[in-house]
Amino acid sequence: MQPRYPTIGICGLSCRLCPRYHTDGESRCQGCKTESRMGAGCPFITCALKKKGVEFCWECEQSDNCVKWGAHRKASRTVDSFKCYQTLEADISFIKKNSIVNFDNLQKKREAFLKELLRDFNDGQSKN
Repeated sequence: MQPRYPTIGICGLSCRLCPRYHTDGESRCQGCKTESRMGAGCPFITCALKKKGVEFCWECEQSDNCVKWGAHRKASRTVDSFKCYQTLEADISFIKKNSIVNFDNLQKKREAFLKELLRDFNDGQSKN
């Protein structure tokens, strides 16, 4: 299966706003649908992409009752510090209401704004 939206995670995460997506170096994550991540053992990759042939969890007939996806979404609200996890529920709701195309366009705009902020950021230390 060829992903249509490689920067939107199978579970709904926005790669474009994830710190690891913008990291320079070997630890950079290019998204869960890239070749390097496909063998990582993510339960969503295995279930959605490999077993059911859907790109996103919410496209699955069993998504409303999925224990793994439900636990992942619950943890995003209470545990994780990454911004992309904190907005996961709102992002999924936005996608269901407004379409994946509109969400992707919004994330592109947000990423451009993030890059602009990071480019001009100065934490008071010497930049070289």
